[in-house]
Amino acid sequence: MLIHCIKTLMMGYVMGNNKGRKKFIGRHLMVKGEYVDLILKGIKKTTIRLGMVTPKYKEIIVHGGGRPVAVVKIVNIRHKRIRELTEEDAKKDGFPSVKILLKELRKSYGDIKPDDTVTIIEFNVIKKLTELDIEEPWLGLKPVEIARIALRYCKNIPENDREILEDLTRTESIRKTAVRLFGSINKRWKVRKTLRKYLDELIKKNIVKVRNNDT
Repeated sequence: MLIHCIKTLMMGYVMGNNKGRKKFIGRHLMVKGEYVDLILKGIKKTTIRLGMVTPKYKEIIVHGGGRPVAVVKIVNIRHKRIRELTEEDAKKDGFPSVKILLKELRKSYGDIKPDDTVTIIEFNVIKKLTELDIEEPWLGLKPVEIARIALRYCKNIPENDREILEDLTRTESIRKTAVRLFGSINKRWKVRKTLRKYLDELIKKNIVKVRNNDT
């Protein structure tokens, strides 16, 4: 009986403190598909997450509606209590009022209390993955961005290709990956060939889109 009570208390402690646990955002940020257009139009400039959330990187890829939509740069991080959220916070997050913002937060997180902490992550869109420039090298993407997106969305990647893409996510450099995997900077063509292969696949599958320059 005593053991059962202790287990119940421990379970309640863990569940009750989920909102207070520190969480991290890596290279990828997921948003609801309904927010994608708001982000791309510059209306939604923040994402509000329940708890203490720490992004590990300044530049991250935002995904919504089953695809990557933008590369953004995090410009500010603030922590507030639910009760401290303002109309300005709501508008920056793409909502007309705090009332509607709180409604959406409840839809995402369930019960929220006035003293619960939220993290407000403010960002600027620096690259729209829905209108890439065909005139730019790699369509304006960094090789490491192509690698990260390909690893997330391309299926059945052969082991040798996967090795190249994964190494690029670590080195962030075609030259360094060529040296590390093939022993020579002169083997950069192998890395470039793999990148081109998966960039073409991402375009073919409509994962990323090229800007329509027709007038």
